[in-house]
Amino acid sequence: MPNKKKTSTTKKTTKSKTTTEVDEAKSHLPGNTHMEEISRNVHFINHRFHSTTENFWVLLTSDRHHDNPHCNQELEKKHLDEAKERNAVIIDYGDLFCAMQGKFDRRASKDDIRPEHQSGNYLDKLVSTATDFYAPYADNFAVMGPGNHETAMLKHHETNLTERLVERLNMSTGSQIKTGGYSGWVKFKFWYGKDSPGVERKCEGSVNLWYHHGYGGDAPVTKGTIQTGRQAVYVPDAHIVCTGHTHNEWIFPITRIRIKDSGLIYHDEQLHLKTPGYKEEYEDGYGGWHIERGGPPKPNGAMWLRFWWSKSTNNAIRGIQYEVTRAK
Repeated sequence: MPNKKKTSTTKKTTKSKTTTEVDEAKSHLPGNTHMEEISRNVHFINHRFHSTTENFWVLLTSDRHHDNPHCNQELEKKHLDEAKERNAVIIDYGDLFCAMQGKFDRRASKDDIRPEHQSGNYLDKLVSTATDFYAPYADNFAVMGPGNHETAMLKHHETNLTERLVERLNMSTGSQIKTGGYSGWVKFKFWYGKDSPGVERKCEGSVNLWYHHGYGGDAPVTKGTIQTGRQAVYVPDAHIVCTGHTHNEWIFPITRIRIKDSGLIYHDEQLHLKTPGYKEEYEDGYGGWHIERGGPPKPNGAMWLRFWWSKSTNNAIRGIQYEVTRAK
């Protein structure tokens, strides 16, 4: 019988990294915050709390329509300045651009184009002027995803404005913004206290956020709240569901009954958020496309998501806690 070759297996020994060392290898955001890109539309944002008095802020935005003359850029800048002051992370899920004034766009109107975009390289101007505006806040942006206005440009003009903006911001500022999808996930992972040298600590709390730019019509009566019941069925792992698109605004909690592996029955909550955006086209109601189609006045703004760490002896409110407020 032929001799069998012996194969030696040697185990590689690797030194366990501390959570600080692991964090330092990831892309950086303000404060004690780092980000990992798991896939093209899944991102982990890791944050370490050092005290129970510390807040970790996230600004949730959509439908900026920044290049539209009806965009409330003053309010937009107010929220961006607040985000910078709070070391907040910004997640934007689409329609940052309006991009309807191109040469072959049937919706184009000379009344709806800003002076700085009246140029033969219209799409390039959209990207360059947006880069100038958002550059001071680039380190705060974690994820930018496209909306239907950006996907329309990709379909008809073969350029992805969201990717172009992210590229320009990262190149000009050194930021590490990630391009997300039309929908996607952000998992927030949390640690508390100081790191222990030579010890890798497991995540001590997490919250799953699912975003989708949005879809459907204005829904003038229900404001789109019917969609929460559908989304709660097919996105069961999300603690927070964020959508935009219709320029409505609401916070809609859904309480659920759950069961643990031990058999313990408990309740939890899935929180649905509709972010309104910054476009105000009703004004005094004199005229325009929005008025002619019977569109109502719309709210402006975004949502603040605040996390904090509780050391309460009550297990129901111990560990990571969060709340949502309107950004006005």
